[in-house]
Amino acid sequence: MADRTISLEVKDHIAHVVLDRGAALNTMVLAFWQDMVDVFKELDDIPEARVVVLSSTGKHFTAGLDLNAFASFAGDMMQGDPGRVREQLRRTVLEMQETFNVIDNCRLPVLAAIQGGCIGGGVDLISACDMRYCTDDAWFCIQEINIGMTADVGTLQRLPHIIPSGVMRELAYTGRRLPADRAREVGLVNAVYADQDAMLADVMAIAAEIASKSPLAVVGTKEMLNYTRDHTVQEGLGYIAAWQSGMFLSGDLMETMQAKAQKREPEFENLLPARKIVRK
Repeated sequence: MADRTISLEVKDHIAHVVLDRGAALNTMVLAFWQDMVDVFKELDDIPEARVVVLSSTGKHFTAGLDLNAFASFAGDMMQGDPGRVREQLRRTVLEMQETFNVIDNCRLPVLAAIQGGCIGGGVDLISACDMRYCTDDAWFCIQEINIGMTADVGTLQRLPHIIPSGVMRELAYTGRRLPADRAREVGLVNAVYADQDAMLADVMAIAAEIASKSPLAVVGTKEMLNYTRDHTVQEGLGYIAAWQSGMFLSGDLMETMQAKAQKREPEFENLLPARKIVRK
């Protein structure tokens, strides 16, 4: 789709997803919310993809929700039966949450490369990624509190698993900007770079290293990390035991052992695409 707000390119087993409206600060217009879902569904059909890098164009990573595009929502809430309007609003929020759920639920690791401002919905977005990297001019802001609302599409649910609770609450209550050096200090980002070119070069190198590993083992690792985040240690141990009963004796394990014995790099088969029996 030529008019999509997001572009996708797959090369050397790395899927590069790019927010493509840099001139408009990559604001999240109405089309964006469906486009992100479509891109990650598309990745299900690309067996060659083994890792995802998510970046953007322009001065800022994203300025967040396009308030003008959603102005009609406020008008709609003033009309009709209050109960029905509010039930519809609840379903709308759940629909918008899916835009970032698809990142969290993607079987592949997702690495975010952030420059400039990462505001409002941008924080929701990067909170759903596996790892985050930024330039030294980057800054982060939970903007929703500054416009009189509670963040509702993932920040308050995912960010407390990434940074310390006190820091998280300070950002959420005050709407202050978190600069790059402090973001690195509290663990929001893994590294800070002088500019976007240096950042993308290193993030792509990290992605290439991940892509060189067994894709089945990488998928299993993300599955376990996300499951353990949301469950007890004992539940996580039970799940990995069940997972290994089906995945441990794989061709990837045999290939790794043979490659090591033969002193060569292992070569792995791609993952299989989804069957698409049921699709949204």
